Amino acid sequence: MKPNYSFGCSTSMPNGCLLNPEGSRMIFFEECKNSPKPNLKIHTHLFYTNHLGEPGGYKSSEKLNIESAWEKWHELHQKGWTEVSHNYG
Repeated sequence: MKPNYSFGCSTSMPNGCLLNPEGSRMIFFEECKNSPKPNLKIHTHLFYTNHLGEPGGYKSSEKLNIESAWEKWHELHQKGWTEVSHNYG
């Protein structure tokens, strides 16, 4: 049975930035600009952070379908990651 998340659906997408509880890593979620609407893809970009909690070094990127992106977003929230106001790019 597939989980039924109340925080997302096929028409919404995770978008924003999450910071881990230690303040050492940050992940950005953004819509892939060229992905077709029926098959939306989300880019995630993981960074190490500097002593100010800002992106300090690139670690990795990943392209996820909308369901996997929501699962990752939810999993990170459960692990204590919090939403912060940073823009990617």
